[in-house]
Amino acid sequence: MTFSVTSKGVYAIATTPFLPDGTIDIVSLDRLTDFYQESGCTGITILGIMGEAPKLEPEESRAIIQQVVGRSKIPVIVGVSAPGLAAMRSLSRSAMDMGAAGVMIAPTLSLRTDEQIVDYFGQAVEAVGDDV
Repeated sequence: MTFSVTSKGVYAIATTPFLPDGTIDIVSLDRLTDFYQESGCTGITILGIMGEAPKLEPEESRAIIQQVVGRSKIPVIVGVSAPGLAAMRSLSRSAMDMGAAGVMIAPTLSLRTDEQIVDYFGQAVEAVGDDV
């Protein structure tokens, strides 16, 4: 599935459900994915920075990506923000290889000026590849 500057509509900001023992609740993740599609969403965003994503192990993030992208019939955008560019690149490549429509990146909180933010995104694009 594709995502571009012409994409439009509603992209649900998905939560990640967990079981009481802290493992990913795959059954609920599937139900949420189905719900977003059945509700008429244009796409789904997963692993945003405001929730649990920064606390997940890389293999947990990849498992979530695989599950949602594999089940979804609409574009999935994957949050890949990370403190280091190497981790961001690795997760971006994995997400795109699994069929994600694109990735989303948020600047680190330490950036204070427009120039710092622009420089950061230049580095991020270089790190993940301009084909992403």
